[in-house]
Amino acid sequence: MALEAGLLEILACPACHSPLEDRSAADSPELLCTGDDCGLAYPVRDSIPVLLVDEARRPA
Repeated sequence: MALEAGLLEILACPACHSPLEDRSAADSPELLCTGDDCGLAYPVRDSIPVLLVDEARRPA
């Protein structure tokens, strides 16, 4: 289930403040930071984004 477009427009990466890319339709839903130096992936649990840096997956 994809997030609402209006919500995605106002969300930003808590670490670097870059926009987030919606990947909530994937098998493991997440919001991916689009910042070149950041790239953190934040989980989406029960259609709720968890925007905590400690919960984010580091880039590979």
